[in-house]
Amino acid sequence: MKYTIDAKDKKLGRVATEAAALLIGKNLTTFKRNAVPDVQVEVINAASLDIAEKKREQKAYPWFSGYPGGLRFEKFKDALEKKGIGDILRRTVDGMLPKNKLRSRMIKNLTITE
Repeated sequence: MKYTIDAKDKKLGRVATEAAALLIGKNLTTFKRNAVPDVQVEVINAASLDIAEKKREQKAYPWFSGYPGGLRFEKFKDALEKKGIGDILRRTVDGMLPKNKLRSRMIKNLTITE
């Protein structure tokens, strides 16, 4: 089944939660938590998302290298310049998916067009 989400003038989190719920298959009558549903989610007009200026300035994505003092941060605006809005949206949806072995297979069913 194929779903299309129009992201024009919508908030980042609202689009991401809608996409995550569809990728998990929560809207299907055949929903099983231990199976990846046969769905394709396409997000169009991602470049025209409504992102608040405060989020652009204050949001940061942390990662840890594993070494002492290895906690690093990437600012939202830097990630937006380097990787684009598609990667930001993919990262947001990925954080809303279940943290198990099915996660990588679910995120492959997400297509983002700017």
